[in-house]
Amino acid sequence: MNIHDLTTLTGETARQIRYLIAEGLMPPPAGGRANADYGDVHVAAIRTFQRLRSLGFRPAAIRLLREGRGAPISIPLAPGLALSLDPALLAGAAGPPPDPQALAAQIAHLLADILTETTPHAPATPADPGE
Repeated sequence: MNIHDLTTLTGETARQIRYLIAEGLMPPPAGGRANADYGDVHVAAIRTFQRLRSLGFRPAAIRLLREGRGAPISIPLAPGLALSLDPALLAGAAGPPPDPQALAAQIAHLLADILTETTPHAPATPADPGE
């Protein structure tokens, strides 16, 4: 299909498609610039981009996910703490995107529980041998 067909199918503009290619967010078309031919891989890349954008991801974060080549990637946040993202699951998720504030609150609560359980306690002071 040509770029006009691709824009009609995906709802993206030709300019946006060229941006996605230039930024490495989707592969270049077959056939070179003059005879550009787009296929299912391009439609899938655009759909993935659209879904991740709807979830609030910025293009730089989407690029990181894409560089993971579809495998889950781990983003270190702090020593012993990483966020694992699976682009295939994010892109294919059905329904409305999750509420970021609700997710943040849920994660904060979970982290508070984990940190409370794993925080080392001060060692008990040994009894004074003179007592």
